[in-house]
Amino acid sequence: MAHLEEIDFTGTHRLIPEKYSNEQVVLETLRLPEHVLSDLNELDGATSEWKRAEAGRSAGLGPHELVFGVPEAAIVNASFTHPGPEGARFSSAKRGAWYAGLKFDTSVAEVAFHRRRFLQNVRNEKFHGRQAFSYVDFLADFRGKFHHLDPDEQRSCSQAEPIPACYRAPQRLAEKLLFEGSLGIVYQSVRHSSGTCIACFRPALVLNPRRDARCRISLDTGSDSIEVSAHSTAAPV
Repeated sequence: MAHLEEIDFTGTHRLIPEKYSNEQVVLETLRLPEHVLSDLNELDGATSEWKRAEAGRSAGLGPHELVFGVPEAAIVNASFTHPGPEGARFSSAKRGAWYAGLKFDTSVAEVAFHRRRFLQNVRNEKFHGRQAFSYVDFLADFRGKFHHLDPDEQRSCSQAEPIPACYRAPQRLAEKLLFEGSLGIVYQSVRHSSGTCIACFRPALVLNPRRDARCRISLDTGSDSIEVSAHSTAAPV
């Protein structure tokens, strides 16, 4: 069975698309009459999973679990309140998690795999061939007792394909551990054989989230080649 081990990770890497990395609410930047903004905010609140969770209307996440008044709170909360329709390896479509690689290269490999898979499934020809995407590298620290998988669990939870069927076993395990109070899981990366990843289940345990370099990932839908370039050493808001 998965067992607990004390961890002390500093500066783990999570790559977030640059277009989603701005904390400012888009509606707040619009120059519209106050009553129009009020109506738009009400509509946004009815459809935003983040705001649904804040109001206690999310099936997967309670408002007491979100973080407020701390740096990058919006970024942290969004990772838990906006899971993908298929979920991810250790999180469901109802509740997300903060995924990160202990090394930058691991995070790049994970992100590039899923980006390439998405492009390969798009039928529009303009999205085929070499494409480039901009990301912000968010660093975060983790301390405490996190679950580690035993060899059998590692095998059953590390199937590479097909997606989303290969997520079923790890999602069941994660749901069980989450119900039992788990903080998260440390596991071997599926897309970077020498890498280690963490899936943190609790927003408050994403410690000291901060922005590091902007980077650009260039990949080809017809090959496994990946090119990475850093825009700068820091990524201010």
